[in-house]
Amino acid sequence: MVRLVLVLGDQLTPDMAALRAADPAHDRVVMAEVMAEATHVRHHPRKIALILAAMRKFAARLRAAGWRVDYTRLDDPDNAGSIPAELMRRAGQHGAETVLATRPGDWRLFAAIDDLPLALDWHEDDRFIATPAEFDAWATGRRELRMEWFYRLMRRKTGILMQGDRPEGGRWNYDSENRKPPRADLFAPRPPDFPPDQVVNEVLDLVEARFGDHFGRLRPFGLPTDADQAQILLDHFMTHALPHFGDFQDAMLADNPFMYHSLLSPCLNLGLLDPLEVCRRAESEWRAGRVALNAAEGFIRQILGWREYVRGIWWREGPDYVTRNALGHDRDLPPLYWGAETRMNCMAHVVGQTRDLAYAHHIQRLMVTGNFALLAGIDPAQVHEWYLSVYFDAFEWVEAPNTIGMSQFADGGLVASKPYISSGRYIDRMSDYCAGCHYRVDRRTGPRACPFNLLYWHFLDRHADLLSHNRRMGPVMANWARTDAATRAEILDQADALSRDLQDGRTV
Repeated sequence: MVRLVLVLGDQLTPDMAALRAADPAHDRVVMAEVMAEATHVRHHPRKIALILAAMRKFAARLRAAGWRVDYTRLDDPDNAGSIPAELMRRAGQHGAETVLATRPGDWRLFAAIDDLPLALDWHEDDRFIATPAEFDAWATGRRELRMEWFYRLMRRKTGILMQGDRPEGGRWNYDSENRKPPRADLFAPRPPDFPPDQVVNEVLDLVEARFGDHFGRLRPFGLPTDADQAQILLDHFMTHALPHFGDFQDAMLADNPFMYHSLLSPCLNLGLLDPLEVCRRAESEWRAGRVALNAAEGFIRQILGWREYVRGIWWREGPDYVTRNALGHDRDLPPLYWGAETRMNCMAHVVGQTRDLAYAHHIQRLMVTGNFALLAGIDPAQVHEWYLSVYFDAFEWVEAPNTIGMSQFADGGLVASKPYISSGRYIDRMSDYCAGCHYRVDRRTGPRACPFNLLYWHFLDRHADLLSHNRRMGPVMANWARTDAATRAEILDQADALSRDLQDGRTV
């Protein structure tokens, strides 16, 4: 009897586990573009277009390899609207009772598919370097689940940047060398664009018609939508950007959204590139003497360490992880996150870049938009939904631990050892945003005091009981305690007024 083989939009890898278990001569691949997946949050149009175009090209690749593919387009009049409904429709067409499926990276979708009245033959997504069981084995019994220790396990498992059982260069981590501020004369190469072909243009027209009211600009569109283009992007990064990636990976420039970052995350998350092969490529660039060790290690750590770690956290913690709110933050996400006017130059640049490109690099996300939301006491569930909506590489398994854990400290310190907060001073040091800002980054009070400064001290004050027990927060808490009472009261009063303005939708 024919079996259905489900391939999701982020499973675009020819040797996916479910495909390996299937028989091209007898089984049928099911792929579907459905409104339920495009709108369960209001995804950025560029993200929707990227996924749909990549799906259509991958379906063509499967057909060329001999697979029989039942592909449902978004505008197909018979489209049932969701992945479970499409599986039931195809099962009825072919008299199929069994579905081969690689486990999705989304608890919501996994539960919906698993609840179908069909025999589900689930397969582990083995494109990752660590299985959920392997992560659980590492995590069990540990007081703290710090990424650094898991990263070392992954280095030993793969042998990447290892010399026997010791790290190359004698150190596991070169992060201390990867925090250089930007210079005005930095020349970072722009990543290649991929002009839309017929498949992509058809998708762009469809997305424009169906999702034109979603936040974000769709055109011009030049993202890689197949494995060949992803390889070109990888080659360009390794040759032109990786040599400087380590030094300046935390730097931000208003007129250079990409700096030396790779833009490979959507290619990895869709399945167009293999993460282990990407890590080995970076290692080979170092061994050939073309990049410094701090650059290769810093890049590899993001994939082999952080990417694997957050996936382990996601599956270990369960579907309620996104509801956690350890700090009790309950304010609404301000309109400025959706492009409303703001006098804060850093927020205007990062949100504007997000609107135009569906992209911001990790420091822009963590220390600008994430930092501001945390300081302002925004409901972490709303922050999570925003990040999931607006970025082209955001899938819940990777986005939620980054947002709920690392960015918003909503899991109470499971992922991060302290809240990742800063005043405006950090942004000034690591960017050129503050030079052109209405506010003054060197002022803690007054009408032009940097909002990051006001909210930073307000955050420390309202969470003093919790932070006073955090060994990494001791010096700043002591600094706040030494501040004279009149200055403290002035800061808190102005921060309260700023918070009211944010909640009332007034321009700040």
